[in-house]
Amino acid sequence: MIQPAKAQPNRARYLRTLAAMSPEERLLKAFELSAWSRELFLSGLRERFPELGRQELQDLYVERLLKCHSRAC
Repeated sequence: MIQPAKAQPNRARYLRTLAAMSPEERLLKAFELSAWSRELFLSGLRERFPELGRQELQDLYVERLLKCHSRAC
């Protein structure tokens, strides 16, 4: 069943904001968002597996990233 498109009331504002940015600003924003998403992912793993040590958590993090990457998540 095809679902109706989700309303995106701020999409036009978002696109105007991007258009107003220089290429360098857009690239820096992409890096910032990428770092934020990695930290959020790692934070979720810490919460889900509090018993893991630092290295075990890092190993799990890398394992999960590679798994996602190989599936083109």
